[in-house]
Amino acid sequence: MENLKFNKIAEITLLFWLMKIVATTLGETLGDFISMTLDLGYLAGIGITLVFFLAVLFWQLQLAKYQPLAFWLVIIATTTLGTEISDFIDRSLHLGYGYGSLLLVFGLIITLFIWFKNYNNLNVSPIVERKKELFFWIAVLFSNSLGTAFGDYLSDAAGLTFLMGALITGGIIILVVLLHYFTKINEVLLFWLAFIFTRPFGATFGDFLTKPLEKGGLDLGTLPSSLVSIGIMAVLIYISYQKLKPQKV
Repeated sequence: MENLKFNKIAEITLLFWLMKIVATTLGETLGDFISMTLDLGYLAGIGITLVFFLAVLFWQLQLAKYQPLAFWLVIIATTTLGTEISDFIDRSLHLGYGYGSLLLVFGLIITLFIWFKNYNNLNVSPIVERKKELFFWIAVLFSNSLGTAFGDYLSDAAGLTFLMGALITGGIIILVVLLHYFTKINEVLLFWLAFIFTRPFGATFGDFLTKPLEKGGLDLGTLPSSLVSIGIMAVLIYISYQKLKPQKV
């Protein structure tokens, strides 16, 4: 029986979802900064963000229990790497966001299937065992890559504005929340649906901040937008540490 005291995963609360959205926005703007603003290209972007992902994942795996900085750095790394992977599939391999999304859906389903075959569940809390945690992070990487591809599909292929794409994905997230509170639909299924759709919400919002005015964005730039997101994320991580402190009686 896994011990909740030594859970490696953040508690799933409103703060978790707020941090996830900020992390995905940062992943979108930071990924675009590396590949586009610095003009390094998507393949180089994958290489850089993959090294960062593996480094912070190695740190996270060594910890005995949840530590906000390590956990959220891995989340940020998956969203940034996911941005590069999605763009590489679409723009370098020319598969398009539709086929790219299907490819990533297949990868996510396979990961969750193997996870379920090993543990008979897809519960994300608690997670203590390293093998199960690896399944979690692989699923997170696929879901964040998928969310990026879907968000870009809404703005590029479907022709929606970035703000409209954010409103649509935000509406889906609200629907999932309502299903959680007012139906008996499996909570694990709802978690993964919310986890996937917070990514395109963050991606489209990130594009809304950075893209030119003529494309429906605010043209704030990838670096300023990333720095703002980093600042917000730092504050939220600090709050997470405060919540871990024992409460005085």
